[in-house]
Amino acid sequence: MKKLFMAVLALLCSSWLWASDPAIQSAYQAAAKAAQHGPAEIGLIDQAKLKLPAGYAFIPQAEAKTLMVAMGNSVGDDLLGLIMPEDEQQNWFIDVSYEKSGYIKDDDAKDWDAAELLTSLKEGTEETNKMRKERGIPEFEVIGWVEKPTYEAASHRLVWSANTRDKGASSDAEQGVNYNTYALGREGYISMNLVTGMSTVEAEKPIAKQLLAALEFNDGKRYSDFNASTDKVAEYGLAALVGGVAAKKLGLLAVIGAFLAKSAKLIGLALVGGFAAIRRFLGGKSDDSAQV
Repeated sequence: MKKLFMAVLALLCSSWLWASDPAIQSAYQAAAKAAQHGPAEIGLIDQAKLKLPAGYAFIPQAEAKTLMVAMGNSVGDDLLGLIMPEDEQQNWFIDVSYEKSGYIKDDDAKDWDAAELLTSLKEGTEETNKMRKERGIPEFEVIGWVEKPTYEAASHRLVWSANTRDKGASSDAEQGVNYNTYALGREGYISMNLVTGMSTVEAEKPIAKQLLAALEFNDGKRYSDFNASTDKVAEYGLAALVGGVAAKKLGLLAVIGAFLAKSAKLIGLALVGGFAAIRRFLGGKSDDSAQV
């Protein structure tokens, strides 16, 4: 599987628009070599384990960072890796990150207001747009909820989703979607944020929730292991993961999503490792091929 996976990726890179860029070629090849294919148990630093199901591939931290940087994105140390589908027909990816924020109190989830949270998210997005404008990066805007924030107190898991588009774009312009899932732990939280489009998000929600359910904190790192006398408490509450703190991440993933709208087919084909899929891609017979 691994040799075939590498052969497929090398063939696709040789015919890709950015084939002349050695950094991108090198990053793709490194990601392919390091990819862990499900079913597999993925260790997420010292915090948790992810039981990756069959049909998905996990790109480890180092290779994921290199890939994102090669594609023109700024990536922080919080990135743990990327999850991608092996199915060539699925164009999405999941950013897996860990934030050592400290123990996040979840009291505010009892009485938060979805409308107020949306306003906070939009305001936070406008703040990040100032930075984007200075760097010459297209600004974007939050349109509304794809799924209003929901928090399960028993499992300490948060889910919410908003759709975005380029600022000033027409109402029928293509929209991006970040489907955000979080698991709270003793020392911080792990986020697994799916980046996709409005036309497919409903079908992909179960995938994001399946992967969230497959995540489990290690002994001593669980939310219930919190020790009030010794452990650090986060400077913000749960609502911040939907408002100000989330806006910065949303902006980063919007940049990545813009690139993957062009290259997701390449990555998906590389992961599936099928020569029939290559022929369809290179022959331009599918709608997705034509778009690329």
